[in-house]
Amino acid sequence: MNANNFIQCAIFMAVLILCAKPLGLYMAWVYEDAPMWIDRILGPIERLIYKLSGVRKGTEMGWKTYAVAVMLFNAVGMLAVYVLQRAQVHLPLNPMAMTPVTPDSSFNTAVSFATNTNWQGYGGETTMSYLTQMLALTVQNFVSAATGMAVLVAMIRGFARKKSETIGNFWVDLVRSTLYILLPLSIVFSLYLVWQGVPQTFKPSVTAHLLQPKTSSPAVPGGGPMGSPPVAGGNDGNTQVIAIGPVASQEAIKMLGTNGGGYFNVNSAHPYENPTPFSNFMELEAILLIGAALCYTFGKMVGKTSEGWAILAAMTIIFVPLLWVCVSMEQGGNPAFAKLGIDQAFSALQPGGNMEGKDVRFGIATSGLWAAATTAASNGSVNSMHDSFTPLGGLVPMILIKLGEVIYGGVGSGLYGMLILVLITVFIAGLMVGRTPEYLGKKIEAYEVKMASIATLVPGFLVLFGSAIAVVTKAGLAGMSNPGPHGLSEVLYAFASAGNNNGSAFAGLNANTPFYNTMLGMAMFFARYWIIIPVLAIAGSLARKKIVPPSPGTLPTDTPLFVFFLVSVVMIIGALTFIPALALGPIVEHLMMVA
Repeated sequence: MNANNFIQCAIFMAVLILCAKPLGLYMAWVYEDAPMWIDRILGPIERLIYKLSGVRKGTEMGWKTYAVAVMLFNAVGMLAVYVLQRAQVHLPLNPMAMTPVTPDSSFNTAVSFATNTNWQGYGGETTMSYLTQMLALTVQNFVSAATGMAVLVAMIRGFARKKSETIGNFWVDLVRSTLYILLPLSIVFSLYLVWQGVPQTFKPSVTAHLLQPKTSSPAVPGGGPMGSPPVAGGNDGNTQVIAIGPVASQEAIKMLGTNGGGYFNVNSAHPYENPTPFSNFMELEAILLIGAALCYTFGKMVGKTSEGWAILAAMTIIFVPLLWVCVSMEQGGNPAFAKLGIDQAFSALQPGGNMEGKDVRFGIATSGLWAAATTAASNGSVNSMHDSFTPLGGLVPMILIKLGEVIYGGVGSGLYGMLILVLITVFIAGLMVGRTPEYLGKKIEAYEVKMASIATLVPGFLVLFGSAIAVVTKAGLAGMSNPGPHGLSEVLYAFASAGNNNGSAFAGLNANTPFYNTMLGMAMFFARYWIIIPVLAIAGSLARKKIVPPSPGTLPTDTPLFVFFLVSVVMIIGALTFIPALALGPIVEHLMMVA
């Protein structure tokens, strides 16, 4: 990693950490319903929503009722997204006359956006109408993120309360997450993106004429020039259709809500989603901002901010070395090119390194940084093509996904996933010293450990089982465009992305087929809800317990020793689950490349 790369990464991390406390404090006030100046603006809207929906703000739920509410709300959301895709040809705001999306792709997309995964097997600008992009996808970007935040807050209440049968009200948590946090941030960020050049319009796509018209081009059936897709009505190769639409509004919540689903097929590598270095930097910060700030929210709500800082430190200690590896591997370039005498060194005239699949506007540093950030969070957006990374450069995003999306993670889901691993860590520590484990004054007993084990094992099972089926079936193998280790990496990445609700991909895999749409859709569904339900069960169990005062034998959980212990547990669980599969994919591919 050269000095230029280091400075860019260091500035990014510094801004992220500096923003964690103020935003985290604000979110704690929101969830504790503390008086704030913004109540004068949003309070009447909140009360109107409760009145129209019949929600009683003061009525709380036990964990089972909370879980049922989560599942019913998300089921309705999935159905709505499915229907809108299938019926878009008959609905307004469809200036390009987009046809109905296929049933298998509609199912996959509905599950994907409802689960905050935002896996996309389609090109947005050539598949979805403006109405579908806004009413189906953008709405789910808000409420899927708010669902994760609501579940996290319910879990935090489980730690903070004593002898309580309730953990909050899902509908209230959902509304306050959306109205007080996600919506204001998204409005401000959307305006910033419009200022930077991101479109926000209902006008149809624009037809541009080339400044230097082609005098001749080989004709092909359909009227397009050789190598271009056929165009209805014919095309002499002198015009280009430029897709536009309501992009900025979707882009803002796509980043802030760790959703990641792009308006355009190439996501944030498209100049209309990410036009400038300034938009690139702010979109990068938005990916991790809420996830990092929620650590401080957690500490504030349990009455001990040092606990939140300890968890944030553990996340950062894992993230920074992996970021360094990713950027360094990409800056190091391709050994095969070095053997041919090709200059891959960084200089004033070239970025050097492995620039395949990367935008020259962003270069190595922010491409590698984005790859690490988007997979540390459950965001999945890209500003470069991960499939074109070097084997070890591409290994880093795979590792970050397979750690369970707990390194900052998705909004809400990242922190409750890390808290599951905290419980496992204190349980292991308790076994080592021969006493009942405790965390924040709550005894961690058999029930909590069983639920934590389910939440930990489900994603790994989905990734490995799904990948195994894909590589032994004809339908699964048909989607692989690369043979050997890289093809296996593409499949592993796809199921890791779906099984941990990330959404990014090694794009060499053709996943828009009935097999992959169905398999990945099922993986996304179970990965989301088979973790949420155990998390809520743990929250309900902890809320009923009394708080035990600390004793001389209590393990402090806000010290550097515990942070080291937690980091070790996270890495060991990930290694034991996935190292054998990774050894057959990116690791052996690297050995073949340098041989």
